[in-house]
Amino acid sequence: MQKVYLDNAATTALRPEVIKRMTEVLQNNFGNPSSTHGFGRSAKALIEQCRKNIASYFNVSAAEIIFTSGGTEADNLVLRSAVRDLGVKRIITSKIEHHAILHTADQLKKEYNIKVDFVPINATGHLDYNHLEELLKSDEKTLVSLMHINNEIGTISDIERIGKLCKENNALFHSDMVQSVGHFKLDMQAINVDFFAASAHKFHGPKGVGFCYIRKESGLKPLIFGGEQERGVRAGTECTHNIVGMDEALKLAYQHLDEEKFYIKDLKAYFIEKLKSNLDDCHFNGCCGDMEKSTYTLLNVCLPIEEGKAAMLPFQLDLKGIACSKGSACQSGSNMQSHVLTEVLAPELLKRPSVRFSLSVFNTKEDIDYVVKTLSEFVNS
Repeated sequence: MQKVYLDNAATTALRPEVIKRMTEVLQNNFGNPSSTHGFGRSAKALIEQCRKNIASYFNVSAAEIIFTSGGTEADNLVLRSAVRDLGVKRIITSKIEHHAILHTADQLKKEYNIKVDFVPINATGHLDYNHLEELLKSDEKTLVSLMHINNEIGTISDIERIGKLCKENNALFHSDMVQSVGHFKLDMQAINVDFFAASAHKFHGPKGVGFCYIRKESGLKPLIFGGEQERGVRAGTECTHNIVGMDEALKLAYQHLDEEKFYIKDLKAYFIEKLKSNLDDCHFNGCCGDMEKSTYTLLNVCLPIEEGKAAMLPFQLDLKGIACSKGSACQSGSNMQSHVLTEVLAPELLKRPSVRFSLSVFNTKEDIDYVVKTLSEFVNS
């Protein structure tokens, strides 16, 4: 059976170079980075070099990079400390954010009685920036948390514009950049962002590690207590091999960014054309069918399948060796409708199945042909 992996927005395969580098560290640099002997100092030196390397890609200082277990922890760290320690009384976000933001904001509302306001979005998943500007005209201490690239429909937000609006109105700006780090060049000095979250397994690095950018002198306090690791912001023994793996993956991502972006973009364009020519009445959710307004790595397609037959689609694709998602991977095991698609799709389209396909440099046009053939056979069976 042919196997096709098109779920790269959920997680990516490790690059061979990353596996090799991590294995070397596991064998040779196993010391606790907090230990003062040679074994510990060796591991600590590796971590600090990784920190400098990662900071350089975003035009920030090494001291502003805090290693975490991934994007969810980074998001929680920022939102919780902003309310608990920085005096934030209101969070402005959108209803299509990752649940790491929405569920945390909801919990903070219960715990601290803060206000949560939502920026309206249109059918393509784009924000109403004029409404955001109106929301920001307030004396309340505010944190804006808006993602750069939506993880389900791939819509790209204008984070430079958001950063400018936040700065003009003395609001803090946090962005979940999990789907953009390693795929887009990002200059934090141009964006005026105070905090952002990233996760290594989205750019061919290991799972269980990510980082949080925290602008210096922000005043953010720990979410996890128990030690002085990560400049006192994140307690717990650092996972040296994972951090090194993340650094290696990010280095390779940016080293090959232009050529790999061109390759994947061509795959996406090919995928769109094949779907259009083989499936009548398929709908590209949000603006993912627009090559300029959405990320080049993702397609979310509403398929012309009747409601009764739709439940069998995920099983059929899996039986054919095709990996994809019905929404984000975090909810793919749930029977609940995607909160993102609920916001952007008309009721008649919500009755039809939608599938998220996400691409990487390891995919081929042969993969696309096989997937489109499988979908076409299922639709017409």
